[in-house]
Amino acid sequence: MSTHTPTRARRTVYDLLGLLAFLVMAFPVYWLLVSAFRPNREIRSYDQSLWPTSLTLDNFVRATETRFFWTAIQSSLVICVTSVLGALLLGTVAAFAIGRFRFTGRKAFMTVLVLVQLLPPTAMLIPIYVQLNALGALNEYWGVIVVYLVTVLPFVTWMVRGFVVNVPVELEESAMVDGCTRLGAFRRVVLPLLAPGLAASSVFALITAWNEYLFAYVLMQDNDKYTLNVWLMNFTTDRGTDYGGLMAGSVIVAVPVVVFFLLVQKKMAAGLTSGAVKG
Repeated sequence: MSTHTPTRARRTVYDLLGLLAFLVMAFPVYWLLVSAFRPNREIRSYDQSLWPTSLTLDNFVRATETRFFWTAIQSSLVICVTSVLGALLLGTVAAFAIGRFRFTGRKAFMTVLVLVQLLPPTAMLIPIYVQLNALGALNEYWGVIVVYLVTVLPFVTWMVRGFVVNVPVELEESAMVDGCTRLGAFRRVVLPLLAPGLAASSVFALITAWNEYLFAYVLMQDNDKYTLNVWLMNFTTDRGTDYGGLMAGSVIVAVPVVVFFLLVQKKMAAGLTSGAVKG
């Protein structure tokens, strides 16, 4: 009895600390959602409550009627979807090469991938701006797409590589004995087993690209080419900040990533709870 009591007490303390950490992290999200449905007069009131006394959709209506809303959605979708798909394609090929082949400079290459992730985006802003300006890529979708792609590519490569090395080489060899080429064996045997890694990588890549603000603001110059994160600036003017519209706009911006995560979470869970190969 005395042996189990300290263990249970310790577990209870850990549970309470975990619950406290969850509440601290979840409260800003809750306040964002609540404020998105509050009337503006209640948002600006000095007497705040955890639950709004009245709910309204006026903030969402006002947000969707803001200038450049639909063009911002188009810009975000074009830039983010293209950069994520490109990063998954290149990252998968690079991860397969690193995980399967032994070549000179392989370890150095993997080290560089990690070091690149440590560089803050602001440190690379001026060199990237100068290079894109020389290439005529400023205010062009493809310029921002390239920047986003190379930003998420190192992490995608590292993550997918972890799944590649867990796929037995014997599976590929068996497929090649049966008549498949190496590319065919990769496409038919290895690639399906990489689905959990690709799902997890795509979530990270999409979150990084979708939430990026700095490069989209600096590299794009036309209002009708700004992404949704830059579009949120429309709610802050010389006359003040429309907090209701800003909160509603932020909810709209967050919805696509949440929906995408819900669509791929089963693949991610499958990869975490089951082995790559069954006996």
